[in-house]
Amino acid sequence: MSTLVLKFGGTSVGTTDLISSAAKIIQKEYEDGHNVAVVVSAMSGATNSLIEHVNSIGQENEAEYDVVVSSGEQVTAGLMSLALNKLGIPARSWLGWQLPILTEGDHKSAMITKIVPDKIEIEFKKKRVAVLAGFQGISNDNRITTIGRGGSDNTAVFLASSLNADRCDIYTDVDGVYTSDPKVTSKVRKLDKVSYEEMIEMASQGAKVLQTASVESAMKHDVNLHVRSTFNPADTGTQISRDIEESNERAVTGVAYSKDEAKITIIDLDDRPGVAAEIFESLSAKSINVDMIVQNNFIERKMTNLTFTVPMTDLKKSLDVITVLENQISFTRVLSEENLSKVSIIGSGMRNQPGIAAKMFTCLSENKINIEVIATSEIKISVLIDRSMTEKAVNALHEKFGLDQL
Repeated sequence: MSTLVLKFGGTSVGTTDLISSAAKIIQKEYEDGHNVAVVVSAMSGATNSLIEHVNSIGQENEAEYDVVVSSGEQVTAGLMSLALNKLGIPARSWLGWQLPILTEGDHKSAMITKIVPDKIEIEFKKKRVAVLAGFQGISNDNRITTIGRGGSDNTAVFLASSLNADRCDIYTDVDGVYTSDPKVTSKVRKLDKVSYEEMIEMASQGAKVLQTASVESAMKHDVNLHVRSTFNPADTGTQISRDIEESNERAVTGVAYSKDEAKITIIDLDDRPGVAAEIFESLSAKSINVDMIVQNNFIERKMTNLTFTVPMTDLKKSLDVITVLENQISFTRVLSEENLSKVSIIGSGMRNQPGIAAKMFTCLSENKINIEVIATSEIKISVLIDRSMTEKAVNALHEKFGLDQL
C-alpha cells in the first residue's frame, strides 16, 4: 500500500466550503487505497490577522508570538478532520508538539530537524487519515516554534521523508510551475517537470509557488514532489525531482523576479582580510538575508567598495548594523537605494550552452533597461534593475529565450 502526503495551502482552505472541497480530493486518494497524511496551512488571511493581534499589544516576545501565530494551522487541522469525518473518512488532527516535530533555531524562523512519525503510522494501521497542522514544531526547551512563512511546505516534505512516502503533493491555487509569473507574462507555459536545482533557484529568486527550504529538503531526502491545483485536481501539475532530461536540453527554464530589493554600498572600505566576514556575520546575527554581493578592489588594494542587496524590509535594520560597525571597521560612507527589482533567468542547460549571459544583456540593452548589479551561478543569472522596469524585463526575457514556445 502506497503512502501519500497531501499539503493544502492557505488559499486552498480559505473558507469552510474550500476545506470541504479539499476533503473530497483526500477522499479520492483514501478510497483508492492509499495511506494518506495531510498537512494544512492556516486559512488565507488568518496568519496576518494573528500577527496584527500580536502587534496591537506592542510587546516583543518571539516565543509568545509563535504561540499565537501557530494557532491558525490548528484551526484548519481541526476543521479538515471534521470535514473528512463528515464524508465518512476516519481522521484526526495532530499538532506539531503531539508527534512531535522537533526544531532548532530561533523562534519565528526555526528549522525542522526531525519528525517522529510513529503515531501517524499507528493511524495508518487503523485506516485513519492523519491531518497535521503545518508551520509549527517544538523546541528543545518544550516551547512551540514556527518555521517561517510558507513553512507548511517544509512540514509536508519532512513528513513525506519520515514516512518514506511515495509522493508529496503540494496543492495550491495554481496548477503547476510556470515559465514565469502568469500575472506579469501573458504567454507563460506550464512545465510538466522541473529539476530540484531549478526549482530552488526559481523559488529563491522570487517565484512564490514553493518555499525554497522545502525544495532543498526534498532534494536532500529525494522526495517525489508535485505541485498541483486544488481547483483542478485532475491536472497532474508539475513534477519536481532529481534528474529531469528536459531541463538539461533547454538553456532557460524560467524567468523569476523579486520587487523586494534594496542595495547598500560601503565606500572606501578598508581592504584587509576578515572585514567582509565582520560585516556579513553582523548582518546574519540580526537574521538579515544578504543576496547579491559585488566587491570592487582598487589597484592599490588599500580600499574597496562593497555592494550587496537585502530585502527592502530589512534596509533600515541593515544600515543600523553598519552604523554600529563604524567603530570597528574603516570606511568613508554608506550609500543605499530602494525601489529596485531582481530579475533572474534560470536553467540547467546554462552549464553546457555558451552565450546565455550575452543574450540576456543584449535583450535588456535593446529594451533600454539599465543593469545595476549582476550575480551568477551555474544555472542562474540575476540582474538588479529599476523596479519600474520589472514587467518589461520579465516579458522581454521570456520572449527572447523562447519560453512562450515550449
